[in-house]
Amino acid sequence: MNTHRLLQVLEQQIAALASEVTPRGDAPISQARFDAALFANRGTRLRDYLAEVQKNFTQLQTAARDNRTNQVAYLAERLVTQIAALKRELATQGLRRKNQPKEAGAVDLYHKLAEHQDYERQDRESLLRQQSTLAAQQKMQHELAVLAGRLMRCRQVLARIERSIEHKEKGL
Repeated sequence: MNTHRLLQVLEQQIAALASEVTPRGDAPISQARFDAALFANRGTRLRDYLAEVQKNFTQLQTAARDNRTNQVAYLAERLVTQIAALKRELATQGLRRKNQPKEAGAVDLYHKLAEHQDYERQDRESLLRQQSTLAAQQKMQHELAVLAGRLMRCRQVLARIERSIEHKEKGL
């Protein structure tokens, strides 16, 4: 399937998805439904996720126009996965409503739990990134110190060799 045809098919699927999301898109969902690797968005409305799909489609069109094949392949695969996930969510919303706990307080607690678990995950990832950056900086400083020492020894040896050459030339 050529790129132009792929873009047309994806555009049709996104339009169909938008027509399904629109009537229910503003209803908040009680907890995160999608993996953080799938959607960068952490919103509580399906409309937010649809907006991300549309943004990714625009990026795909730009990448296709610029002939960036690796990015086109990545974005196309990501879009297909995102569209499928949103369709699954739309299909299971009726079941989710039936199985929701009757207590609103329990739903709020689960929502808060999921939200704070996400905060914890983000903080943990940030801490790990900072630690790895610090370790890389410390390694770089050590390597610089080693190189500075080598440079100093090299200059000392050069100076000795030059003095030896001068002594030989004066002695001859």
